[in-house]
Amino acid sequence: MATVTRVTKITHQSAINPSSIFTSCFRVGEEDENRGSDLYPEILRDEAVARLHQLGGVSDGDGYLERTFMSPAAVRAGNLIREWMEDAGLRTWVDSLGNVHGRVEGRNASAEALLMGSHLDTVVDAGKFDGSLGIISVLAALKVLNINGKLGELSRPVEVIAFSDEEGVRFQSTFLGSAAVAGILPVSALKITDKSDVTIQDALKKNSIEITEENLLQLKYDPKSVWGYVEIHIEQGPVLEWVGFPLAVVKGIAGQTRLKVTMRGSQGHAGTVPMSMRHDPMAAAAEAIVLLESLCKHPQDFLSFDGHCKSFSMESLSTSLVCTVGEISTWPSASNVIPGQVTFTVDLRTIDDMGREAVVYEFSNRMYQICDKRSVSCTIDRKHDADAVICDSELSSRLKSATYIGLKRMTGAAIQDEVPVLMSGAGHDAMALSHLTKVGMLFVRCRGGISHSPEEHVLDDDVWASGLAILAFIETQM
Repeated sequence: MATVTRVTKITHQSAINPSSIFTSCFRVGEEDENRGSDLYPEILRDEAVARLHQLGGVSDGDGYLERTFMSPAAVRAGNLIREWMEDAGLRTWVDSLGNVHGRVEGRNASAEALLMGSHLDTVVDAGKFDGSLGIISVLAALKVLNINGKLGELSRPVEVIAFSDEEGVRFQSTFLGSAAVAGILPVSALKITDKSDVTIQDALKKNSIEITEENLLQLKYDPKSVWGYVEIHIEQGPVLEWVGFPLAVVKGIAGQTRLKVTMRGSQGHAGTVPMSMRHDPMAAAAEAIVLLESLCKHPQDFLSFDGHCKSFSMESLSTSLVCTVGEISTWPSASNVIPGQVTFTVDLRTIDDMGREAVVYEFSNRMYQICDKRSVSCTIDRKHDADAVICDSELSSRLKSATYIGLKRMTGAAIQDEVPVLMSGAGHDAMALSHLTKVGMLFVRCRGGISHSPEEHVLDDDVWASGLAILAFIETQM
């Protein structure tokens, strides 16, 4: 999923060259030696990058990266991550949904725990950084504390979780791992099947994990035992590269609605039915899709809010709304036949849930008008709804401060530019964990904003920056 973002504050100076800030400042070698005592480049950069590439080589695909829920490569990846957790001084285990856990109790084992992590699964033909960066950067920071003998000085437990499934590729059900921990995964999910009619329960059993409805429910963490959840993730969008900044604090994750639109008309011969007598669902679909584009580009031209809606709703809607028609199919799909039926999907996202409902309502009404005008029938099925998640202000503030500290350590000077605050248009494990506890996120710049692709790339020094920022954040728990 592509991430749509908005910069809340950023100075124009930093946009001069997307790679100028925090790349030209580094002098590998001499500066590393001079400031190596607090920068730890050998762990936070060199080893972290090497591990990202090593994990990127663990794949079920031949010549491309693919790791889906409980596949052989996913199991191998989990074992490798568990070794790295132990290398960082953590106690490890694998739960009954395949999530890999690493935990340090600190000075007070009964205190509320800080959860951190991301997902170990991938899409098909994936990049090496989506999910993996959020696991490896945190482990690198904890390893630094362990080497310095400070891991036991943490004021609360810190637990890193490598979630078994976020992408939902194999079973078409996202957030399996994090939803189980949050307690929102229904027991019926165990019976969901993949394309080979293998259930989630079967896939776990094949890997010697026996799961029942009872122990699935036992995976839920007690909200009273958790202080918060923090996730590091690549931006999956182009804004950070455009403004020339390596990190950003995430203000929230967009809510999402998915629709399936079906239009039916009169199938006929392309050469014999006059234009004035056609009931063409393809033409109706084309008009509806162009309408959707206009509505989502300029919602203020279509929507009128009553007194119950705040003015900021239109502002947040206008700056965060994105709509996509990603699939379209026709029947009978022949070049010399007027289609009898056209089906297309709509993916609609925004940080404003009230605005999202208003857009769905407006699109539906106007689409029915198009269908009536063209004498075709149309139906709209809502296939998926997820509310927006607003990140916790306290965690966001701490992450912003930690970013300043980490980048100051890298450059040796105070950072004058404002840390960007972005919205995520893509779903993350933090969405599921928000049902359990407060959440915060930190984005890391990726080249060209490209993700879910072998072209996905993060600069070595940006990996380093994320490690330093997370180290600074964890140090606030000491």
